[in-house]
This record gives sequence, structure tokens and C-alpha cells, in this order.
Amino acid sequence: MRLATFLPPGSETPRAGEVRDARVYAHALEQLTVLDRLADPEATPVESQSWALDEVTLLAPVPTPRAIFGIGLNYADHVRETGAEAPEQPLVFMKLPSSAAPPNAPVHCPAVVGRLDYEGELAVIMGPGRSVAGYAVADDLTARDLQGREPQWTRAKGADGFCPYGPWITTAEEVPDPHALSLRTWVNGELRQNSNTSNLIFSVPELIEFISQTCTLQAGDVILTGTPSGVGVGQDPPAFLSSGDVVRIEIERLGAIQHAIA
Repeated sequence: MRLATFLPPGSETPRAGEVRDARVYAHALEQLTVLDRLADPEATPVESQSWALDEVTLLAPVPTPRAIFGIGLNYADHVRETGAEAPEQPLVFMKLPSSAAPPNAPVHCPAVVGRLDYEGELAVIMGPGRSVAGYAVADDLTARDLQGREPQWTRAKGADGFCPYGPWITTAEEVPDPHALSLRTWVNGELRQNSNTSNLIFSVPELIEFISQTCTLQAGDVILTGTPSGVGVGQDPPAFLSSGDVVRIEIERLGAIQHAIA
């Protein structure tokens, strides 16, 4: 099942629904959200209208997640390209809920940021308790200049729109093994990242267990599992994002997101 939040043609009212093939089927109850579905996986809402996928505007599946947890340095090749040391335990940081953004909308780079970087990542979407509801594609956008001079990464990682994700949530039963998915990122059509989630240092269950030691995970919370090598700061010379650049990230079984830098 692929759960989506979207704007129907000519409407400014978000709707929740399911994507099947190339159509989106809206839930009959307009107030029902994707978050409601994640909190109650047994719910089977009645469908109403449907539209072709290219007729609707996809929004972030949970438009304002309660919490977005990021994981740093979770691929060995990314550790090497940054010149860092491999962490002995997950390196957790937070992105603000306002960083969540639609999968295909432009991302506005703040004027204070001069070294904007992409990070293609597998996103884990939580269900009730410690269960995994599903998975999505995400870009953990990062201001490398702010990250380098500010010990806390709130501004570097949590700026408005710095977490485009989607294009929908592919529910867990559709993904037999989240640790066996190809992940690729292109910038302006050039392949920059080409890896597989089998290369994660800390697995999805390990990340959930580690975060849960201090934080109660809730339905709709997002965990960004880390990025492989090939980010802009790792290029020779470094290749950061500029206005007009287009980032595309694809993960096997989950679909793709694509956004321009404004």
C-alpha cells in the first residue's frame, strides 16, 4: 500500500488517499489523514473519488511530523569521504517539523547558506509503539557552512524545507527487507550517489532501539537513516547546490522525489 497526502485538481484542501498504479484514490472522509492511518493500521476507509497521479499535487505524506530524527555517518563510505571516524553508536540529530517538505516542490535556500548539500536517504515512518509503518525517500538537505561552524546542527539541518520526502509512504508489508534497497541520487542528471541500504552501519531495528532509550516514538515520526558517499562536500572539488539545480533521489520499491533549488 502507498499512502499519500495530496491536493486534488483545483483544490487547496489536502486529502489523504492511496496510490495504485498511476491513480490516487481519496478517502471518503475528508478529515481522515495519513497520520490517522499510521496510528490505526487496521482502519480500512471507504474510497471516494480518484484522479490520475499526474493531475494531483503530492504533499509530504505527513505534512508536519511530530519529530524528524536524523542519523549521521551511517554508511562507511560516507564516513571515509568526510574524513570522520566511524561512530561507535548512532549519531542522532533533529530536524524541525517545519523542515518537512513536499517531494517535488522547490526548496528555498536561505540567504545565509552558501554551501547547500544534498543527502539521499531512506526514511523510516513509525507506526504505533515501536512498529515500522512504512518507508519513503528523503533528502536530508544540509548547510555545510553552518554545520562546520556551529556545534549544534539545528540551523544547518533544520531549516524550513530542508527535508523533502515522499513521494508517498510505502507500507512495511510491501518492503520485505529495508536493508536491500538500491539508492541513487542525481544532480542535474549526473549520478552522484549509487549505493544500497545493505551498507548501513546501524540497521533500522538498531536505530529504533537506540532512539527509544530516551524518546517515545509515535506514529508518524520520521527517522532518516543516513546517506551514502557521493554528497557534494565529498566531490573533488566540492560541488554544492545552486539556484536552478535539480536533485532527484530514487530508492528501489519506494519511488522517487525530485526538487529544484530556488
